[in-house]
Amino acid sequence: MICHADPLNCETPLARLGDEITPTADFYARNHFAMPTLELSTWRLRISGQVERPLSLSLQDLKAMRSESQVVTLECAGNGRSMFSAATEGEQWTLGAVSTAEWTGVPLVDVLDRAGVEPRAREILFRGADRGSVEGQTIITAFERSLALDVARDSRSLLAYAMNGEPLPERHGYPLRLIVPGWYGVASVKWLTEIELIENAFAGYFQTDKYVYEWERDGRVVRDPVTVARVRSMITEPASDAEIPAGNLAIRGLAWSGAAPIARVEVSIGGGPWRKARLMGNQNRYGWRRWELTLPVLGQGTIALRARATDLAGNMQPALPEWNRLGYGANSIQEVAVRVR
Repeated sequence: MICHADPLNCETPLARLGDEITPTADFYARNHFAMPTLELSTWRLRISGQVERPLSLSLQDLKAMRSESQVVTLECAGNGRSMFSAATEGEQWTLGAVSTAEWTGVPLVDVLDRAGVEPRAREILFRGADRGSVEGQTIITAFERSLALDVARDSRSLLAYAMNGEPLPERHGYPLRLIVPGWYGVASVKWLTEIELIENAFAGYFQTDKYVYEWERDGRVVRDPVTVARVRSMITEPASDAEIPAGNLAIRGLAWSGAAPIARVEVSIGGGPWRKARLMGNQNRYGWRRWELTLPVLGQGTIALRARATDLAGNMQPALPEWNRLGYGANSIQEVAVRVR
């Protein structure tokens, strides 16, 4: 993996992303602060705020509740940031800040029902144990994100304590993390320690200063929150700059969308017509879909392979990334150059 320390951020090589499930050791990592070390003997998940019954739950308490497993693709909202023609601030990911795992845990709605949500509650604030200094603030900031109450109830969110059948690793949020299917990974708060039901819209640093799309339009600044993952496809085989023999070429990859299942993936070779690829494997609602297409490649020299995905909601990848100041949601069509010999 390609990693940068302090904080630890690791990008997965595309060659390791060809399967329906990413091995835990290959799963990308995105952190904003140093990873906290939590002792299971003293760790508790506290549920407070606008609830009828405040709770303090140990991991054993959570494991005694109804469990559920889901295959979910998580993608950093900044994945592909390096594709913007005008540079933006932030981690300069290529395309490997995305992975898929099977997550096991307690449905969030079950914990909310146990606590009893008061009528005044409008949002759910999730607070992780990781914290540190951020630009423009003098106080130590915790990693916090919120979801509207109705979104949280409808999202099939999990309080996950296991990943790919094993206890959650430290770098992925041990002992408990939130998983919000379909949303960019920032919503899936790691090292979760507190859930607070609040009456008003949360305006924390990672909610309103970061993880927003920001454009200047008609002389004014427009800001929209980063939420559902945009539709995207990715070529995992052949690799960029690979040398291939003339003849039939098998092109393989992955496609996903937070808005809806994948409807189709199309591939173009050397600027030629778009041809429909074959979707493979199981269609997990929130997991990526494998695809492949075999086409003849003749002649010699460098050619470009392109792939684009469309989901069942009608969203299609754009030809160019939609530039925004913080560099989020860069889901434009990927181009892979190979050399035919």
